[in-house]
Amino acid sequence: MMEPIQTDVDFQIIKPNPLVIVLSGPSGVGKDSILNLMKDKGLPFHFVITATTRPIRPGEVNGKDYFFITSDEFARMIEEDELLEYAIVYNDYKGIPKQQVRDALASGQDVVLRIDVQGAATIKKLIPDAILIFITTEDEDSMIHRLQHRKTETPEGLKLRIATARQELKKAEHFDYVVVNSDDDLEGAVSVISSIIISEHHRVTQRNVSL
Repeated sequence: MMEPIQTDVDFQIIKPNPLVIVLSGPSGVGKDSILNLMKDKGLPFHFVITATTRPIRPGEVNGKDYFFITSDEFARMIEEDELLEYAIVYNDYKGIPKQQVRDALASGQDVVLRIDVQGAATIKKLIPDAILIFITTEDEDSMIHRLQHRKTETPEGLKLRIATARQELKKAEHFDYVVVNSDDDLEGAVSVISSIIISEHHRVTQRNVSL
């Protein structure tokens, strides 16, 4: 009869570190829809609200979808170093309020950021252990169809978004994970993202996020 194998390794179960999860991808892939469904499901994350100078769209709520602020107020936030990252996106400024992220991490909450592709690269430099998830569609035609269906852009603005989105699709290789948000399976995309976060919390070597 074989003797049980002895080991000197002592695994200690500890509370997982809070994570910073970045949801990114081109326009038209459904980042907002994914984020809203995650919120509706009551998932235990702190969803950071982005500040932007762009005009509010029909159906959006200030303080819920974005903080819609003036260019002067955004400039003040830049001057006083209140933003974790910011960028010009289609001629409007968008930025992540730094204190939101710090407060959530200090309370032990995972933090979910919705950021454009260039902003995701900035976050990775600032927070190397951030988890970058690239959201995409089944194919380019599906993405273009969604952008056209939104009808929120001028013809010139739509062309710019499509051209930019095509270039951003090439950036997927710089992310940790890729999640396909199919036209008829939003639930599936959210389920995959949730599974990624659960798996990350079960890593033997925990990510260590700090600001």
